[in-house]
Amino acid sequence: MNAPAARPPPVVSFAEAFRFWLQLGLISFGGPAGQIAIMHRELVEKRRWVSEKRFLHALNFCMVLPGPEAQQLATYLGWLMHKTRGGVVAGALFVLPSLLLLIALSWIYMAFGQQPLVAGIFYGIKPVVAVIVLHALHRIASKSLGNPLVAPVPWAIAAISFIAIWALRLPFPVVVLGAMLTGAVLARVAPASLGRGGGHASALTNAYPAALIDDDTPTPPHALFRRSRLAAVLLAGAALWLLPMAALFFSYGWQGTLTQIGWFFTKAALLTFGGAYAVLPYVNQAAVEHYQWLSTAQMMDGLALGETTPGPLIIVVAFVGFVGGWARQVAGPDALFLGGALAACVATWFTFLPSFIFILAGGPWVESTRGNLRLTAPLAAVTAAVVGVIANLALFFIAAVAYTAGANGFFGTQPDWAALALMAGAALALWRLKWGVIAVIAASGLAGLLLRWPGLA
Repeated sequence: MNAPAARPPPVVSFAEAFRFWLQLGLISFGGPAGQIAIMHRELVEKRRWVSEKRFLHALNFCMVLPGPEAQQLATYLGWLMHKTRGGVVAGALFVLPSLLLLIALSWIYMAFGQQPLVAGIFYGIKPVVAVIVLHALHRIASKSLGNPLVAPVPWAIAAISFIAIWALRLPFPVVVLGAMLTGAVLARVAPASLGRGGGHASALTNAYPAALIDDDTPTPPHALFRRSRLAAVLLAGAALWLLPMAALFFSYGWQGTLTQIGWFFTKAALLTFGGAYAVLPYVNQAAVEHYQWLSTAQMMDGLALGETTPGPLIIVVAFVGFVGGWARQVAGPDALFLGGALAACVATWFTFLPSFIFILAGGPWVESTRGNLRLTAPLAAVTAAVVGVIANLALFFIAAVAYTAGANGFFGTQPDWAALALMAGAALALWRLKWGVIAVIAASGLAGLLLRWPGLA
């Protein structure tokens, strides 16, 4: 490798990073697996803003936190490069485009019912979502697990996790806890079993030129642990939760719809270990059965919207809030859209606020654990377990594309050949033709529109 290729990229300005995080928020389809894959390709492989090990070390931490791990990873990397403002901007832009789009789609859904235009585009995008997850599985497995002949233990952890999720139906938190305990034990009895560097596939990173934040780059001064900084972050987080909650309480009372939305999604945010799919049953049970903000059918439609819009899947809480605010007429019968949009923003604020606090408060501690095998080995084992979980998700998405679920919730028996053809085309475009994600999504959405919209079919 020649000398110029070995040089790290120039310092990334805040404006350049802002443009990237905005772009990411607009193209982050495919759920957490697809979003993490996009960040890995852009930040580790193409731009070289961060090295493989630093990326995976941050990812390991985000995997064991409650909340959307991809959004938290963006927050972490933004904070590492540009301090608190960088983390806030990266995390906010990851969510904001999907929030605005989902508010618009929720309004269409509530005001005009099922729209053939939207339905056709979604029909085309769903196969791409399945392929993006499968593509992410391949990338993350090859990068984080390494060579199975050299380090078979991470692959074994991934396989066991897949079986635990797919066959045994164990909850994701149980799988994560089991992986952490396994990693802790292996760090003591067989420290080399997870691969060099805690399963970070260090041999693979040598194929890349130097990164701006490389493996051996010292921790930036702002990322060093200080008790005063930790206290300031916790106090700011408490104020950002308490002040809006107090405003809702004094404006609408404790039993008011907006107050209850804020309180409920605060609790949900602290229970979302394992991502959106782990908390959706809890959200569905409470929002449909207890609060009766929406029906089961509406909840399923909201999940479809969340799966086919950019951003974290848990942004479906904005749909739940919008429908609840619309149905309860929180802004009056003449301002249904305003009430729905306000409720969607309340749900989003209280769902994502804890994620920012976790990253900004815990990031300095995580940076201090780099190279400590007793701490990194459990996190590396979690990464291996998540590979198995992503494999289960990819299998489920492929089945959902190939066999449309009926009203009873079970997959049908007749394959959807058009959807399978779209999935094959998306796979060809991503793997062989090396198209960008947004180009594949646009092409597939247009194809779905042509196939399903009655006016154009």
